[in-house]
Amino acid sequence: MTGQPTISIEELLAKAKKPSADAMKLHPFYRGKVETALKCCVRTFNDFAIWYTPGVAAPCRAIEADPELVYEYTNKWNTVAVVSDGTRVLGLGDIGPKAGMPVMEGKALLYKYLGGVDGVAVMVGSKDPDTIINLVLNLQPGWGGVNLEDISNPKCFYILDTLREKAEIPIWHDDQQGTATVTLAGLMNALKVVGKKKEEVSIAFVGSGASNVACSRLIFSWGVDPARCFMVDSKGIMGKHRKDLEMRKAEYVDKWRLCQTTNAEGRQGGIADAMKGSDVVIALSQPGPGVIQAEWVRGMAKDAIVFACANPVPEIWPWEAKEAGAAVVATGRSDFDNQVNNSLGFPGIFRGALDVRARTITDEMCFAAAQALADHVGDKLAADNILPSMDDWEVFPREAAAVGVKAIQQGLARVEHSYDELYDMAHKIISRSRELTQMMMKEGFIAIPEEE
Repeated sequence: MTGQPTISIEELLAKAKKPSADAMKLHPFYRGKVETALKCCVRTFNDFAIWYTPGVAAPCRAIEADPELVYEYTNKWNTVAVVSDGTRVLGLGDIGPKAGMPVMEGKALLYKYLGGVDGVAVMVGSKDPDTIINLVLNLQPGWGGVNLEDISNPKCFYILDTLREKAEIPIWHDDQQGTATVTLAGLMNALKVVGKKKEEVSIAFVGSGASNVACSRLIFSWGVDPARCFMVDSKGIMGKHRKDLEMRKAEYVDKWRLCQTTNAEGRQGGIADAMKGSDVVIALSQPGPGVIQAEWVRGMAKDAIVFACANPVPEIWPWEAKEAGAAVVATGRSDFDNQVNNSLGFPGIFRGALDVRARTITDEMCFAAAQALADHVGDKLAADNILPSMDDWEVFPREAAAVGVKAIQQGLARVEHSYDELYDMAHKIISRSRELTQMMMKEGFIAIPEEE
């Protein structure tokens, strides 16, 4: 999108509000987004003797003798618990577990439609991190993996790190790992577009919550030099000068670590100061516009890259950033070019982890997913096309295969398959989920709301 917007800001804002209005109509219409459906046949009532008593005792005894058979005889192999306490929901903040449930059900919907994964919302009635940790650890026998979602900072870091250390199934925090994976994929291709090397770029990270802390970790591990980069929180640029964070370093472990590793020159100030001369800005802060000013973009390096990913309105409008000299602009919205969205990541990543029964999801597996995402764009790569869209669903089995292979290489897989086997497996499962949904809509098992 170049030059002036084709529609007015008022029209864009009205468009941004429409999904909320539609949601208030359709949530009570469907009374939920997912349901339990049978996947086995019921030819006659005699089949109940197979699926329940007395026949079911035989697989129970088999699993008792060999616990790994639970993956063969039950749906554990394909289930993910979407766990949240509702303390940091979207842009709504601490609204509680009941109010956060529509989001977690939405996550379950995306898992199923985009990844063929059976996701179930698990809302926790406690804000205590150790209670959440213990709950997840005790859930493990019946689940293939856990997606932590919308848990407040800084406890989300403690919960994720502790569970990744103790759990025997993959534990994923999408606000951290999912955002970081898709952002990295976008950055990989954006740097290709402008012809800059990762080792030489300077990045200003605007916002230092769970998302950007994780983005910085993955991006630095990929090869960007943290000493050349700047992190900005609500009190300004982070660095060794930040005594407020030093005094609370036991609580804000990751922030204080970033104070030591970034900003080698000791720069101080706010967003404008962090962006000055930087090659890239990755903003995951508060809704705009106006959080980032056009003149600050003008002060960046030539062929600047701007990721303004706040929702529902980015920190700066894309056309303003481009008029100010940005060569590549991405946002979190689907109605602009270059949408950076977690939904491009977690369905395929978990598909791959589940298909090899991975014990965890590592940063290396995220790198593999990011590379698969970036590579999938292929010869269509351009300043206004740095990532695939969710409509291009073929990207998800490619991610799954890449993640599965990496888990095998790292010795984290319980079963092994080739890349082609993993791709074919994921493609079949995801295709089935999509076709099943379309069939149910066509046959009336999923009602289509009447158009107004």
